[in-house]
Amino acid sequence: MLHTSPRKPPWLKRPAAFRGKQGEVRRLLAALELHTICSEARCPNRSECYAQGTAAFLVMGPVCTRHCTFCSVMKGTPAPLSMDEINRVSKAVDTMKLRHAVITSVTRDDLSDGGASFFAELVAAFRRDRPGVIVELLIPDLKGDSAALATVFRSRPDILNHNVETVPSLYGKIRPQADYHRSLFVLQSASQSGLVTKSGLMVGLGESPHEVFSVLDDLKTCGCRVVTIGQYLQPSSHHTPVKAFITPQQFEAYAAYGEKAGISKVFAGPFVRSSYHASAIAKEVLP
Repeated sequence: MLHTSPRKPPWLKRPAAFRGKQGEVRRLLAALELHTICSEARCPNRSECYAQGTAAFLVMGPVCTRHCTFCSVMKGTPAPLSMDEINRVSKAVDTMKLRHAVITSVTRDDLSDGGASFFAELVAAFRRDRPGVIVELLIPDLKGDSAALATVFRSRPDILNHNVETVPSLYGKIRPQADYHRSLFVLQSASQSGLVTKSGLMVGLGESPHEVFSVLDDLKTCGCRVVTIGQYLQPSSHHTPVKAFITPQQFEAYAAYGEKAGISKVFAGPFVRSSYHASAIAKEVLP
């Protein structure tokens, strides 16, 4: 079924092209057979980030076991894990000279631990081979399994990110296989484990400002240190359509509310995404 979004407003116009290292990054990723959430999710910032020599790596393959209606990542039955992927990500980080590595994954409900041990091995490899690199993990909910979450937490990533994505009233439509309170449990558990926690959500899906304020209150209660809020953009005509384009002024209001509520940093704006300018964000919250 095709869905049509309204015409984009002026504040969502972007330059047609970005110069810099874009071609170099794309060739490296292809040579190492690596995926990025930038490309797989059709992020509007991918050309800018690639041009600056950065990328957010997507591990455990490009196929997700869930069917979120906002996301363009391929859905289906994933291939078995390749532990060599850890070495290839490490090599890419070294070649790109990244000091901050953002690593996320598809949701792997087919795995007994959801991929927790893979994340732990990945962080261990970075600590061993790239000790100066800040590691930011953006993890799925691992079905809320305490043992699986503990496996990830014990690896001590510098930042533990898990996105709530939207307000709870829209979960049935937007994230039918997820659970809002389970996502809050992930963040609270990570915070109680002493990790710097981060979360993000999209707006423009039909939520009210009051619902966004309520999510910010919940994230503060869970100990979340950083929140990112960005405009949802429909990746294709087969995905959930945009209900509204949120004004820059409303984004400012969300940021002001969240920080007044006690969240250390709220980064809100039309093009804000979980991994966008992640290194600069980390400098604001890490010791």
